[in-house]
Amino acid sequence: MPKHKDINSVLIIGSGPIIIGQACEFDYSGTQALRSLREDGIETILINSNPATIMTDPTMADHVYLLPLTTKSIIKILKEHPQIDAVLPTMGGQTALNLAIQADEKGIWKDFGVKLIGVDIDAINITEDREKFRELMLKIGVGMAPQATANSYLKGKEIAQDFGFPLVIRASYTLGGEGASFVHNKEDFDELLTRGLEVSPIHEVMIDKALIGWKEYELELLRDRNDNVVIICTIENMDPMGIHTGDSITIAPAMTLSDTTFQRMRDMAIHMMRSIGDFAGGCNVQFAVSPDEKEEIIAIEINPRVSRSSALASKATGYPIAKIAAKLAIGYTLDELSNQITKSTSALFEPTLDYVVVKIPRWNFDKFEGSDRTLGLQMKAVGEVMAIGRSFQEALHKATQSLEIKRNGLGADGKGYKDYDQIIEKLTYASWDRVFVIYDAIQMGIPLSRIHEITKIDMWFLKQYEELHNLEREISTYKIDTIDRDLLLEAKQKGYGDRQIAHMLGCLESQVYKKRDEFNIKRVYKLVDTCAAEFKAQTPYYYSTFENEVETPDGVLEPANESVVSNKKKIIVLGSGPNRIGQGIEFDYCCVHGVLAASECGYETIMINCNPETVSTDFDIADKLYFEPVFWEHIYDIIQHEKPEGVIVQLGGQTALKLAEKLDRYGIKIIGTTFESLDLAEDRGSFSKLLKDNNIPYPEFDVATNADEALAVADKLDFPILVRPSYVLGGQGMKIVINKKELEEHVVDLLRGLPNNKLLLDHYLDGAIEAEADAICDGENVYIIGIMEHIEPCGIHSGDSNATLPPFNLGEFVLQQIKDHTKKIALALKTVGLINIQFAIKDDKVYIIEANPRASRTVPFIAKAYGEPYVNYATKVMLGEKKVTDFDFKPHLDGFAIKQPVFSFNKFPNVNKKLGPEMKSTGESILFIDSLKDDEFYNLYSRRKMYLSK
Repeated sequence: MPKHKDINSVLIIGSGPIIIGQACEFDYSGTQALRSLREDGIETILINSNPATIMTDPTMADHVYLLPLTTKSIIKILKEHPQIDAVLPTMGGQTALNLAIQADEKGIWKDFGVKLIGVDIDAINITEDREKFRELMLKIGVGMAPQATANSYLKGKEIAQDFGFPLVIRASYTLGGEGASFVHNKEDFDELLTRGLEVSPIHEVMIDKALIGWKEYELELLRDRNDNVVIICTIENMDPMGIHTGDSITIAPAMTLSDTTFQRMRDMAIHMMRSIGDFAGGCNVQFAVSPDEKEEIIAIEINPRVSRSSALASKATGYPIAKIAAKLAIGYTLDELSNQITKSTSALFEPTLDYVVVKIPRWNFDKFEGSDRTLGLQMKAVGEVMAIGRSFQEALHKATQSLEIKRNGLGADGKGYKDYDQIIEKLTYASWDRVFVIYDAIQMGIPLSRIHEITKIDMWFLKQYEELHNLEREISTYKIDTIDRDLLLEAKQKGYGDRQIAHMLGCLESQVYKKRDEFNIKRVYKLVDTCAAEFKAQTPYYYSTFENEVETPDGVLEPANESVVSNKKKIIVLGSGPNRIGQGIEFDYCCVHGVLAASECGYETIMINCNPETVSTDFDIADKLYFEPVFWEHIYDIIQHEKPEGVIVQLGGQTALKLAEKLDRYGIKIIGTTFESLDLAEDRGSFSKLLKDNNIPYPEFDVATNADEALAVADKLDFPILVRPSYVLGGQGMKIVINKKELEEHVVDLLRGLPNNKLLLDHYLDGAIEAEADAICDGENVYIIGIMEHIEPCGIHSGDSNATLPPFNLGEFVLQQIKDHTKKIALALKTVGLINIQFAIKDDKVYIIEANPRASRTVPFIAKAYGEPYVNYATKVMLGEKKVTDFDFKPHLDGFAIKQPVFSFNKFPNVNKKLGPEMKSTGESILFIDSLKDDEFYNLYSRRKMYLSK
């Protein structure tokens, strides 16, 4: 039992739909907290409106409420569960904290006798109210930048006059730096001050003197009720102050901090945490350090909750912060808990890293036409990748290989910038691709001193880049036949991919791989053990690196490998890499269920993924976790090492699917639907022939590879025409054009960004209704798990549409066509596992838009709406353990469930907010209604008409 005997039932508040600034790292933290409390026999009640996450899976909590995050919902839950003793609001980001404060102000917690754990209201108020926070810091002797609060336009103008420019404006009680901005001159001040005041829920801003060029650090702390404090991780931002930490390239442990300054910073962080309130739980503190010999430290902010960086810090160190924070909140002390990795030492320890971790954010600016792509105080990234290496250089390379932006790492791929003015501009106005631009600048011969002067990035990092560039120059003087072992090993130790080395040597990637094999330069796997190998780790959580050979006891020269291969039958699940628009947390949900289902079938499960925000990369989900890029070279080496029965690709979105061709070519078994079938569904010509052979209607279409061909096709098809590239995700590059001029412009534009791509031109069925179906097929039997009708018309991407389950106005005749088409297509594609099919309905005729024989974005939504573990079933079908007919399907739903998209347009004030065939939503929530007379449904349905106007 927990140390507080009076806590037996806990309410956890989730973070709601995914938006920029608050993504699935809180889903990961909340999931850990739920599992942690249930270990202690505590009843868990969860409120969260996000259907895509594993957190809202019925297996995760005793009671899951998929309700809007409002005080009205909180009251409903507390009435239904009078036994709730406490609420834990620190796992659901700013959304959960704000809701907890609202409930407190309305006296709800008091009325129901519920106490707040993990934080106290005073601590939240002190840290959110920047004026109170400033006063407290000055009182305890912690330095702050000169700053003042303004809650009116006039007051703001006075402060600016006193401080002078440059300034920083930060809005109070907001998330992801919303409403924050740098003001370099008087002309921009009025507009930015007004925006900050409007965005803040209490119409208040803090105006600081800007610390441009100072270095930025974050510390993750935990404290128990006996006032023991441990610092789990110190994270250094490679980018100086002025770029939001969520948009910064970050490194753990800190690289350029002197030991004395680090000790001062530790003491300050502990002092700050103790001063804001008497609570047991987690805390995140951010500091700025002057870039001179004095290393002056100034506090930026403190968050008395699990933060965005807590997930990163947990994955970087192997210390499960949220799990331990939940235990501390119910009264345990750190010395009573065990280190989850070693199982032999206590949790009252600070992890020691004998490796380096690099996080790089992932952006999606292409989805926000007209957006400002420079980075600043307001977060714009939609996801992130993390990489582990023996050195900063290796980890940096692995992180760039994880991004999935068609780069093979830093440099050596012929894709760098060559224009001096463009490089200088991208460095001056921090660009999303600056991690690559720094390398290009060095390659061009721009001195490090000039790069430092522009970017203010610490010279240590720039010298690491320079070393990489020098190594590339040296390797480029050799050929594949003349390069020696030491030089090739050094390139691999510094993280260069085989593709990059092939580029330098002017040969094929396969030749580099062969050469490595000849030289016995093999990737080896190391444990993430939290204690620099001082104690034996029990948890199989690995990263790869390259080492010199050592002599084994039996006299063989081999590099030391810590990943021991068992003789059990194994399955590898490929993860979905970094979150982005079109491929989000729903695929993490699918991967987790896939791993658990394979485990139930007696397989040893192996997960490969590089996303630190997700539950699939938690160290105790799969039997073995490889925290590696979902990048061919890394995956192939793991497969060679582990020799699995096969690889599951259909749960990790387009990321995993794209690797199916390589797996097939190398003779590696794909579990479930074969590569031929996956490829057939992607190839529009072959797929249309399949539809034709089965008498299934589809819109008229043709294929073009250039603008001339597209214009010729337009003469055959009537406008409007839907143009889309093949093999892309989330409707990337899709557009409806209504004349030849628009068609030509779009085709030229598309082929510039996606050279050699096949373009599909469909006659767009104007005004049609769109519907989609998900099904499980075993090659012989098909079970449709759900049919959804979109409220918006055909032409709005399915991810941006309000989807209603079951359909609300499709007649029996239309529904029967959907069922018949789904079964025919699933069988014709020889599907084994999941399939999603999208339909357009016009004049009671059902046309096929596309079919995806894989897990889709809507599978978790259907599973939550009907209360059925469909991914678990589908995985067992893929593995050949079960037939569809072996399951007793019992879907249950009273009324209707609506999947509602959520957008993050507020991060891009000038962006085009119109919806179309290219997906723009960052997340979703679920809404349950009893009938179609519900006001919310009526509002959604009445708005659909505006999309139908010509």
